[in-house]
Amino acid sequence: MSESPQPYRVLARKYRPQSFDQLVGQEAMVQTLANAIRRDRLAHAFLLTGVRGVGKTSTARLIAKALNCIGPDGKGGPTIEPCGVCEPCRAIAEGRHIDVVEMDAASHTGVDDVREIIEAVRYAAVSARYKVYIVDEVHMLSKNAFNALLKTLEEPPAHVKFLFATTEVNKVPVTVLSRCQRFDLRRIPAERLAAHFAEVARAEGVDVEPEALALIARAAEGSARDGLSILDQAIAHGAGAVTADQVRAMLGLSDRGAIRRLLGLLLAGDAQGALAALRDQYDLGVEPSAVIRGLLEAVHGITRAKVGGAQDPAQSAEEREAYADWASRLSYASVHRLWQLLLKGLSEIHVAPSPLEAAEMALLRLIHASELPDPGALIERLASGEAAPPRPSEPPKPESQGPLLQAPASFPELVEALARGGKAHLAQQLHDYVGLIRYAPPELTVKPLKPMAGDFARDLAAALKSISGDVWQVRVADEACEPSLLEQEKAESERLRQQVLDSPLIKAAFEAFPDAELAGYTIDERRNA
Repeated sequence: MSESPQPYRVLARKYRPQSFDQLVGQEAMVQTLANAIRRDRLAHAFLLTGVRGVGKTSTARLIAKALNCIGPDGKGGPTIEPCGVCEPCRAIAEGRHIDVVEMDAASHTGVDDVREIIEAVRYAAVSARYKVYIVDEVHMLSKNAFNALLKTLEEPPAHVKFLFATTEVNKVPVTVLSRCQRFDLRRIPAERLAAHFAEVARAEGVDVEPEALALIARAAEGSARDGLSILDQAIAHGAGAVTADQVRAMLGLSDRGAIRRLLGLLLAGDAQGALAALRDQYDLGVEPSAVIRGLLEAVHGITRAKVGGAQDPAQSAEEREAYADWASRLSYASVHRLWQLLLKGLSEIHVAPSPLEAAEMALLRLIHASELPDPGALIERLASGEAAPPRPSEPPKPESQGPLLQAPASFPELVEALARGGKAHLAQQLHDYVGLIRYAPPELTVKPLKPMAGDFARDLAAALKSISGDVWQVRVADEACEPSLLEQEKAESERLRQQVLDSPLIKAAFEAFPDAELAGYTIDERRNA
């Protein structure tokens, strides 16, 4: 009689880590555990936190194996390298060990469930070295359940270990956190995930394109379990071989070549061509939001190319070449403007009654905005003395004209000039947090009224040169100074308010209505003149 075939197991279960060496991307945590076991400094409670699929429950089971492993000869002790062949290791791996209890807090949230644990911890382990309680999604326990667990958690018997796992550590009471040794499992980098998925594909005898692996790793967002589920689906979709195009189709991703062509049309200002390209993607079943996200990804790729960032393994050679070409021709300001406009368009698509229409409007806005002059370039032209083209009735100005802006006559005017010249942050610092000691253009001496950056004086001198054309000497000193402009304004406002309160008419009003308050007032400047 032939043996019945083994039932199929999904990849996420089949390739669950069975040792700490197989745990992807958590080397720091493994090292800490190894040191604790080696020095016999084991905590009585561990809290494992991290995003979904990074190995929290798998790590809890590995810790249970590490604590209870007795080795192939039955004489071993706790180890960071459990043998996997002794009875405790095999029973824990198969989920049948009587002393290792797993509880899902999402379905066991009440006091009665926790009370069962409290009653059971009093009894020694049946066959293991430690009785281990693994509580998954511990943040789902009720407040009363947490309170019931506190005393036992703080002073458990020596033979008991608690292992808690959660994706939302902020929902776990501080009183519980303080009683646990916490491990934050890291989101797994896409490169590590792609390499891991490649090993799984080889073990499964499936040919997967490197670009497809990179796409799956990116879609997994740091989760090994999510990535293995996507890989499982991709293998079924590809019938034995997996290509990047198949993965894109399966995940509903827009064609990257079509996105590059659309971006080229946008940068060329071809409105009709861009709308037609968007319509083609929509007719193929690609959501408008996916198209905009693809454009955002392309703009991000251009920015990375400009700064010389590490290459994205999900990018093809054609993409890298196109991004490098655009990066050489686009300024940082243009790239940032593209990003902001696309980001705004994506948010509008999510709330618009017609996503396609919102996407079309976003693309048209991007094309027309590209024709506007860059604000930074305009400021530089003004600062360098380049004015707008003269009107027909005006005589042309000589080319050897000096700086368009002269040094402001007073310190408050200087602050206003900085604000108008695109230096709003510096202007606000001077206005709110700086006291004037001496103002004699092109010299300025100030006293910071709060800690400033070490390059404050240098940045201020450069900004002043840009608005006046002169080389300024900016000095920071700890000397007697005027109040800041903000303090002066507050003092003036209080003086005017008191002046209003002292007027006979207002005094008479308060005498007639003692509970009244001065909600607001307007000073007639003509009468005060």
